[in-house]
Amino acid sequence: MDTITRVLIADDHEIFRVGLVKTIERDKNFSIIAQAADGKEALTQVREMRPDIAILDVSMPLMSGLDVGRAVYKAALATELIFLTMYKDIAYFNAAMDIGARGYLLKDNASADLLVCLRTVVEGNYFISPTMSHFLVERKNNTDALTQNVPSLQNLSPAERHILKLLADNLTSKEIADKLFISLRTVENHRTHICQKLGIKGHNKLLQFALENKSAL
Repeated sequence: MDTITRVLIADDHEIFRVGLVKTIERDKNFSIIAQAADGKEALTQVREMRPDIAILDVSMPLMSGLDVGRAVYKAALATELIFLTMYKDIAYFNAAMDIGARGYLLKDNASADLLVCLRTVVEGNYFISPTMSHFLVERKNNTDALTQNVPSLQNLSPAERHILKLLADNLTSKEIADKLFISLRTVENHRTHICQKLGIKGHNKLLQFALENKSAL
């Protein structure tokens, strides 16, 4: 890596957070530019400082790490997300991946895996704690099952598939248009074409489909 990667870390357990900071500081390619003890502070710092990577505890006071990640994703900020968790819970995992997580670490192994995770993310890849890698298999199985049950999903263009995923994030057409820098009419046209291809009648039914199948899209 030729440039210094700027990192924010947010965790409400100070001793644990300080330990991770020390781990990261072993690699001179990374610089800790901010720390936060709760979610609201973390989101404020991400917005103001625009770190390259934000490491977020899933469970924090005032605002969860997942809610922080959703806000970052919705605002289309260029900060990559790595989540920390104590729990081997596929619901948390799917929620993190749905909002674009690049890394997902179990806290028990964080000190050993964190630098590898950071380097992997900087290279443009994903890193999941090995003890939770089976979640990826289950997630892929869900996607395969949905494609088998709704084969017309394969007829969607990449743009339409992207719109469908954003609908699954409960974004309005206007929010999608703003996020993608396209017109509201273009989004509405995409929604109409998606409904036609999937055999869905009504925008509300399309939203319902997207929300119900969010983790498999």
